[in-house]
Amino acid sequence: MIDMNTVEAVIASGPYADTWESLSQAPTPAWFNDAKFGIFTHWGLYTVPEYRNEWYSRNMYIEGYPEFEHHVSAYGPQNRFGYKDFIPMFTAERFDADEWLDLFAAAGARYYFPVSEHHDGYQMYRSELSHWNTFETGPHRDVLGELRDATCAHGLHFATSNHRAEHWWFMGHGKDFDSDIKEPLQKGDFYWPAMPEPNEFDIHSTPAPSAEYLEDWLLRVCEIIDNYRPELLYFDWWVQHESFKPYMRKLVAFYYNRGVQWGRNVSICYKYDGLAWGAGIVDVERGGFADATPFAWQTDTAIARNSWCYTNSLDYKTLAELIVSLIDAVSKNGNLLLNVGPRADGSIADHDRELLLGIGDWLRANGEGIYGTRPWRLTQEGPTKQAEGMFADQQPTAWTAADWRFTTKNGAIYAFCLNPDDIADNHETSCETLTMSTFAAYHDGIKPPFNGIVASVEQLGAGSVRFRRGDEALEISPLPREPDQKGLPIGFKITVG
Repeated sequence: MIDMNTVEAVIASGPYADTWESLSQAPTPAWFNDAKFGIFTHWGLYTVPEYRNEWYSRNMYIEGYPEFEHHVSAYGPQNRFGYKDFIPMFTAERFDADEWLDLFAAAGARYYFPVSEHHDGYQMYRSELSHWNTFETGPHRDVLGELRDATCAHGLHFATSNHRAEHWWFMGHGKDFDSDIKEPLQKGDFYWPAMPEPNEFDIHSTPAPSAEYLEDWLLRVCEIIDNYRPELLYFDWWVQHESFKPYMRKLVAFYYNRGVQWGRNVSICYKYDGLAWGAGIVDVERGGFADATPFAWQTDTAIARNSWCYTNSLDYKTLAELIVSLIDAVSKNGNLLLNVGPRADGSIADHDRELLLGIGDWLRANGEGIYGTRPWRLTQEGPTKQAEGMFADQQPTAWTAADWRFTTKNGAIYAFCLNPDDIADNHETSCETLTMSTFAAYHDGIKPPFNGIVASVEQLGAGSVRFRRGDEALEISPLPREPDQKGLPIGFKITVG
């Protein structure tokens, strides 16, 4: 069993010390900036009711919330049927890790991020630190271990996400009325510590997590590191609370030193300011940056707007919207980590599967302009402005045929038209010509943004296309596409002379 002596010994072994000065020197794994696309899954005990979202365990204990009323109606009062009583119902009888990874590989993902423990405190892996895990209860399987084995067998990079930090307060509302969350609570209890909920962005909130809780958090994550050897870790937002800082530095030093012992670079994806700048990979939840950045980053978003786990009321995004999210992130030096929520029985719903396979079909034709690319000196062209920052995906953006994103690799420029069929929709004709002002010809003393030679233009996955550099724009005549490609972005490879 891992303990603090082991943690301190690994930190002392170096080369990374538990200081931000040292940890900010760790390099981003070389594969990350080439991979571009990963899959995230939120799957756990909270999927059993399939109601609203993955915060069911918190919300079912807040009087006046829809989850509270639903829970009483469907399962009975919380003092007779609490959150823990879902555990025997979580049997995962249709869970097959290899089937999941078959799908994720077919979707074109290059890495995979299952959640190992969410805010509810239920571990999806075998643990010596808590009995509230899937190996000892529920499905009686080491879910994380099975997913790791399948990920590696499919040639993807394995990572995992841990959301334990928020458990400090996540179940606290259960003490506000007669429920199964009662004092005294002590370490080892499923609901422990169930403290009062703070303002989630108050980094100085009290009562602050205790040393006992923080050490338990640290050891849980270090146990995952040693037993499952993820190439990346991810933390949700509350780790920026001031109480976590010394423990987070220890965790990062432990992890990065383990990576050195394993002979590979590892890194941590974090939101807001959970780590010091340069000590990990910046993550933007459900959003991104307005322009290309000099640093690699990631956006994590979901196939639905209103939940990270599967529910019976998902507000799905369209396939085109998901592909644009990928293109936009890659053009700005980012990766897309796309979440899908399996059902409680371990199956993946048909529509979720269709969306992932649709992305895979598109990437098989257009992946040359995605994988391994870097931002070009110009990121984008077009009239449509996209909201930046966190949670910018709550409303779909109406892209036009004049909106483009650019990437580059091996001397070529890749240009993606975000909505080529907008012309057809507006004029009731087929889309015969697409235009890019960036590649207009030199005329009347006006130097265009690109003042080089366009030797050829190829439609990715289709072949060479006719083009003409006019005074106002580069005009491209795209090749016909299959009906199921209508409305999806088109990629072009521009070879320069």
